[in-house]
Amino acid sequence: MIERPTSLSDEAPQRCAATAISEVAGQIAPTFSRAGALGVLIADASSLDALERRYGSEAHERALAQLAELLAAACQEVVPGRALIARGEVGRGELVALIPCARAEAELFSKGLPAIERSMRVQLARQGARAVYPYLRELPPIAVGRAYVLRNPLLTEMTQIRDGIEAAHTDANLNLRIAARARRRSFVEMLVHERVHSVYEPIVDARTLTVFGYEALIRGQDGTAFASPLQLFDVAAEEGLLFELDCLCRRAALVGATDFPEGAKLFMNIRPSSFHDPNFQLDALQRTLDRCGLAPRDVVFEISEQESIENYEIFREARDAYGKIGFQFALDDTGAGYASLEAVAELTPEFIKVDRVFVHGIDQDPVRQTILRALQSLARELDSRIIGEGLDTLEELRMLDTLGIPFGQGWLFGKPSPLRADGEP
Repeated sequence: MIERPTSLSDEAPQRCAATAISEVAGQIAPTFSRAGALGVLIADASSLDALERRYGSEAHERALAQLAELLAAACQEVVPGRALIARGEVGRGELVALIPCARAEAELFSKGLPAIERSMRVQLARQGARAVYPYLRELPPIAVGRAYVLRNPLLTEMTQIRDGIEAAHTDANLNLRIAARARRRSFVEMLVHERVHSVYEPIVDARTLTVFGYEALIRGQDGTAFASPLQLFDVAAEEGLLFELDCLCRRAALVGATDFPEGAKLFMNIRPSSFHDPNFQLDALQRTLDRCGLAPRDVVFEISEQESIENYEIFREARDAYGKIGFQFALDDTGAGYASLEAVAELTPEFIKVDRVFVHGIDQDPVRQTILRALQSLARELDSRIIGEGLDTLEELRMLDTLGIPFGQGWLFGKPSPLRADGEP
């Protein structure tokens, strides 16, 4: 904790972020002029602009107010009672902390400001998601930076305060770019060294309770920034590396399926672009399956309804070519988006996987039951079979059987795990 120097007055109390920077700067100028130096921290929350455009100004203001509380807490931890927290310039989603200090107070420059910046990053990591809940599942990147201004009597206090804010803004953007570079390098390293593995979730016959197949699900290394599939694919999308990650996921699914249970189906997620991968062409794919002890009839390719299929005609050509030698197809996440029925009609898959939103609590929900009956009727006409995803209870499974839905999948049957006891990928 940096103690308040006795030379400063109490003209700089902690202040709510609702105050505009222009007002705060005017209030702090005399103290800055008298003390001789000013610490500046900025949290650039321009990444939340999309929140306002999608959910309105109230959601955006609430998120900024909660971020302001985090910045205030970080300042209070290091320099209690000394920071003024304010909103940035009009139209800029940023928060600013101004800390006047004595010119001789070197500790604020060397220890205080870096400590506040570190504390703010910790606060964002721990509590940042709350600021955007329930609108976003996680907090977008917030650039944090700092600057230190020595009073120059040749310039007005307002000019120097403005220069300090701009310097902190530049520092924040630089920090964000450095972090982005480090993340991309780490992600590429993960791809190069193939530090992912597959776990397998059983798909069970709703009537006999026997295992019909397993869906391969990708996982990163525990304890890393890429541990979950959501993190993996979010970063891959941002870095333009979705195709590369998809290739790695397919390899991991097959490697982990060595000694796959005889008679079971391997459900493997692929993207529509997979069919353009030279290593996924039929000859190369057949050699890979031979090494794993699998045949085409053992494999079901899952295409997510939420993935874009830009040209159904071209996709059907690929599906027919792979289907002729025994591969089957499943449409995943059916019902999760707006194009479900079109995708079902265009692809006529062997399996239709109904999103968990329609399965959760189905034993007690007549509306969901009616929807599933309709989908089951459609599937029967298309010679497709439905798999209900997201099963949590035995009652839900029994209702699927009552509705004529042949298969279920979910944590009711246990969490996804490696097929081999040693857990080796």
